[in-house]
Amino acid sequence: MDLATLIGIVLAFSLVLISIMMGSGLGLFINIPSLMIVVGGTIGATMIRHPLAEVIGMLKVVKNVFFTKVWNPEDLVNKFIDFADKARKEGILALEEDLPNLDDTFLIKGLQLAIDGMEPDAIREILETEIDYLQERHSAGAEILDTMGTFFPAMGMIGTLIGLVQMLQTMEDPSTIGPAMAVALLTTFYGAVGANLICLPMAGKLRTRSKLSKRNDYSWYY
Repeated sequence: MDLATLIGIVLAFSLVLISIMMGSGLGLFINIPSLMIVVGGTIGATMIRHPLAEVIGMLKVVKNVFFTKVWNPEDLVNKFIDFADKARKEGILALEEDLPNLDDTFLIKGLQLAIDGMEPDAIREILETEIDYLQERHSAGAEILDTMGTFFPAMGMIGTLIGLVQMLQTMEDPSTIGPAMAVALLTTFYGAVGANLICLPMAGKLRTRSKLSKRNDYSWYY
């Protein structure tokens, strides 16, 4: 679990909620029509912009915002020294018994290729391709989150226009002004929160994860 991401999300939403509670009840900021316009509109527009497979794949990539394993270079070097010593004493096939004890899929794949007797250049090429594919997935996920971060405020503005039109059409009935104005203002609020507290920060974190992953996964070659 990435503590920075968890602390950031909890802190941001907690401060927003506390400020709301200090001024009024939380119920005033819950409006189903506004949520339908902003969330539903953003998801729909994103599915128009990107293929369905990419949108679904983004959900799998988002977990990298919260969960990731970053190897300590010293630990990684020591681990490979241990592997080298064991391979020299017992043979390369002896490393197969260490595979169940590893929890890094990239490391497991590289070690398995070595155990299978592939040439070092071939192993390097395969793992470089794996890294490139990983970066492409992260980039695609970040792009979709950026798209959603763009659509959230836009959908909020659409909701604001809808609420204002409804309000202006029923000015003769004062009882309808409040609900219509609530839709108008809350859609803008939801759009700003969705873009600036969720989508755009997560897109940035995915790009950071991709850079760290590349440096981390390449580190064992050198």
